[in-house]
Amino acid sequence: MAVLKTIICECGEIIENCIFRDYIRTSANPSTPTIGHKKCGHIFNFIDDKMPRKYSSRKDLKILAMRFIERNNVEQETIGRFLVEVDRLKSSGNRSDRDILITAFQMVVK
Repeated sequence: MAVLKTIICECGEIIENCIFRDYIRTSANPSTPTIGHKKCGHIFNFIDDKMPRKYSSRKDLKILAMRFIERNNVEQETIGRFLVEVDRLKSSGNRSDRDILITAFQMVVK
């Protein structure tokens, strides 16, 4: 059974069923199958980029969190709680932006 990871696009949206299939040139193959995000058009290179773990500054993470909130239709009542969780998780250790946003989102949506 394959383990599926949540992918957050550069535009700040969780990619679930909003993908398209494409073929790109990589170091492994001149025609490597991959996926792209339908809404913004970003194409992922999982071979060469290997989904880099991004560690933003606190300010940049807040900007990404706000974009994440806008794209994922978080209710007005939970926005403050989400941002507090993002801040708390950022302060608690060396976690990637993806891990922080997903964990905070899951804690608030419960």
